[in-house]
Amino acid sequence: METASTHRLILASASPRRKELLASLGVTFDIIPADVVEHEAPDADPREMVKHNAALKADWVSARHPDATVIGADTTVFIDRTVLNKPRDAAEARAMLRMLSGRTHTVFTGLAIRRQRDGLKLDQGVASEVTMKAYDEATIELYLRRVHTLDKAGGYAIQESGELIVAGFTGSLTNIVGLPVEEMKQLLTRAGLTR
Repeated sequence: METASTHRLILASASPRRKELLASLGVTFDIIPADVVEHEAPDADPREMVKHNAALKADWVSARHPDATVIGADTTVFIDRTVLNKPRDAAEARAMLRMLSGRTHTVFTGLAIRRQRDGLKLDQGVASEVTMKAYDEATIELYLRRVHTLDKAGGYAIQESGELIVAGFTGSLTNIVGLPVEEMKQLLTRAGLTR
């Protein structure tokens, strides 16, 4: 017998950006952040790292809510064979922004959907490229005053005062923000939750 919990969708993330992007698909969901330690080594393979972390989050929440369909996601920035996760402090955010200035980097997101009830496991990786303007220290300081960067991979958010630092991008904009909406919709369709 199908109940409301059979169709329950959970986002295993506290990210306000992911919440907003998932809501844009018109689905109803709960938020239960996963209590896990993410793998974040600067020399990690970014594709594998985000897939691993997304699966870690989805598996943790799914184990506690076996009837629900759970979404895990993880995003990182990659340049010079180095993974740029969330900066620890303003000094690290400044260093990241200096590193990105005038150059192109890749934003990787891993998506994982888990449902214990029927053993559903879907995983996908998405990549986009962002080219930054060549900006000076004054622009970095202005950006840091305007945007809270400590909860953002690479120390920036394309959707917040992006005109100061971003020249352009290729690929999915929503991926750069933190949840690739088109790919997410396809996975939810495969999971039987959207048409």
